[in-house]
Amino acid sequence: MKLDRRKLFRIASVVLLVVLVCASTMALADVGNQNRYTESSSSSSSSGDDDGLAGFIAGILVSLIFDHPVVGVPLAIIAVIIYLIFRKKGGNNGGGTPTSGNAEQMRAAAMERAQADAANESMVAAQIQAIDEHFSADKFNAWVREVFLKLQQAWTDRDWKKIRPFESEELFAQHNQQLDEYIRNNKINVIEKIGIKSCKLVSFAEDGDKEVVKVYLSAVMRDYVVDATSRKVLESDPNKDWYMNYILTFNRKKGVKTQEGLSNMSTTNCPNCGAPTQITSAGQCEYCGSVITTGEHDWVLTDLHSI
Repeated sequence: MKLDRRKLFRIASVVLLVVLVCASTMALADVGNQNRYTESSSSSSSSGDDDGLAGFIAGILVSLIFDHPVVGVPLAIIAVIIYLIFRKKGGNNGGGTPTSGNAEQMRAAAMERAQADAANESMVAAQIQAIDEHFSADKFNAWVREVFLKLQQAWTDRDWKKIRPFESEELFAQHNQQLDEYIRNNKINVIEKIGIKSCKLVSFAEDGDKEVVKVYLSAVMRDYVVDATSRKVLESDPNKDWYMNYILTFNRKKGVKTQEGLSNMSTTNCPNCGAPTQITSAGQCEYCGSVITTGEHDWVLTDLHSI
C-alpha cells in the first residue's frame, strides 16, 4: 500500500519532535533573556505559522544548537536531510514560485494543525475534568497568561518577590539566583511590549502524589539589556521583536479541586485564606501561615523553558 508523502513527512516530523522535546529538557529554566541576540534565534517579521510544527521544531533546534551543540548539530543535520528528501520527492512543479494549489495545501495543512491542537487541548481538559469537574481550560489559560506577564514584569523590575506566590521553592531559587547575577553586574534585562499569541494545554499526568499540567505558550516581545546606571543599551535592539515559544509546567497536590471564584482567578490573594498575598521567603502566607507554593492549595509553576 502506497503511503501519502505528506503523511510520511508528518510521521517523520513527529518522531523528530519527540526526540527534540526529550533533548530540550537539558536546558535550564529561564525567564527573560534566554535569547542569544542573533538573527538565527529570532525574527523581526511575522512570516509563517509560528505555532505550527515546523516552527516548533525549528525553535527547539536553535536552542539546542546554541546550548548543547553536541546534541543540537547532529539533530539539525537530520532535520535538514528529512526536509530535503521529502521536498525532492514532492517537487514544486519545477519552479520556485508556489502555485495556487500549493498555497491551498499550505492553508489546509495549517487548518489541520489548528484542529489537531484544539482536539488535543479538549482531550487534556477532559482528563482533568474527569477528576475535577469545575476545571476550565479557558480560565486556566487566562491565569497562565497573567502569571507569565507578571513573571516578565518582575524580571524587568528586578523584584522577584512579586512572583513568590506562583513558583515552587526550587524554581524561585533558580530564577532569583539568575536575577541576582544581573543586579551584581549592574544590568537590567528589559522585557516589554509583550504580546501573547497562543496559550494552550498540551498534556496532563498524575505523578505519585502530584498532578502535572504542561502548557505551550508563544509570545512576541522586546528583549534587550541596558546598563542600570546609564540606561545605555548593552545587548540586542530595543526596536526588535523576538518571537518566543515556551513550555510551562504546573504542579498541584493530587486530589486538590478547583474552587469556583478562588482558583486561577487572581494572582494577588492567598488560595487558602483569601487574604492579599504577602509571602515570606519560605513561601508562607503572612496572614494564615499556610505554605502556598507547594501545590497544596492550587497550581504552582515548577518549570519554565523557552524552546
